[in-house]
Amino acid sequence: MLSLEWPWLLLALPLPLLLPRRRPNQVAALRLPGALAQALPTAASPVPHRGWRILAWLAWGLLVLATARPLWLGDPVALKREGRDLMIAVDLSGSMQLEDMTLNGRTVDRFTMVGHLLSDFIQRREGDRLGLILFADNAYLQAPLTFDRRTVTRYLREAQVGLVGQQTAIGDAIALAVKRFEQLEQSARVLVLLTDGENNAGRFSPEQAADLARRAEVTLYTIGVGASELQQRGLFGSRTVNPSAELDRAEKTFTALSESTGGRYFRARSSAELEAIYQELDALEPIAQQGSQWRPRSELYPWPLGLALVLLLALFLRRQHG
Repeated sequence: MLSLEWPWLLLALPLPLLLPRRRPNQVAALRLPGALAQALPTAASPVPHRGWRILAWLAWGLLVLATARPLWLGDPVALKREGRDLMIAVDLSGSMQLEDMTLNGRTVDRFTMVGHLLSDFIQRREGDRLGLILFADNAYLQAPLTFDRRTVTRYLREAQVGLVGQQTAIGDAIALAVKRFEQLEQSARVLVLLTDGENNAGRFSPEQAADLARRAEVTLYTIGVGASELQQRGLFGSRTVNPSAELDRAEKTFTALSESTGGRYFRARSSAELEAIYQELDALEPIAQQGSQWRPRSELYPWPLGLALVLLLALFLRRQHG
């Protein structure tokens, strides 16, 4: 869209008509370039050749237009408010292979369900810096904090259960996230940790790691993943078992650890519950919202100014050659 920064300067367009006839030893009220001053008509000046007169007026108009500073305004661009640093820690221990979840009508293992729904959660977090930690026997930083959500999602999809062991080092995962946060400037720090069992490996206990998180002002949200019932077929028929007994024992600990940092513990027994948890996390840690708007501006004054200079040069050469 075309716009003028100083449109009131267009009022200068008729000024040459107000110039008095220059008398000997008298200075004109408004000084113009010599060729333009002679070509533009004044109150008592002779009328020049019509073609040159039109060029003189056009040159003057272009100079005034350039002075008014024409602009091209692009489409409005929404500026987002500053987001947060959000680290995601995903359990890759052997129990994540247990097929006790249903996704889109089919039975899948816990990690498949987590990865599928977590990818959608990551894509919604526009404006946040995201990082990915994978843990089992030990914890590893798979993706440092970045605004590149596509890369974080790709690393998550490429992960495999058992890739870093069979046990569960929850404390190490929390401690690693805290370490990465402390290497950055102060920001809104959030850790979302997904697991399906108790801590049974690693150098740090969950309590020690949660204390580090609290001191570093990291908010911990823990999500326990695992169904409450599973039908197992045996030689004498099927029976119902609880595949998440270990997780059930750890729930009180997870709740206490999360709440000590200002976060919460959630339990996901199905894909629907996990998706609802992600929606609740979006509400608890709001996605960066649109703030003010900015419109790209392109300066256009060089075009009328350049054309005016070309016309002034033509008028000057006419004057020199009579």
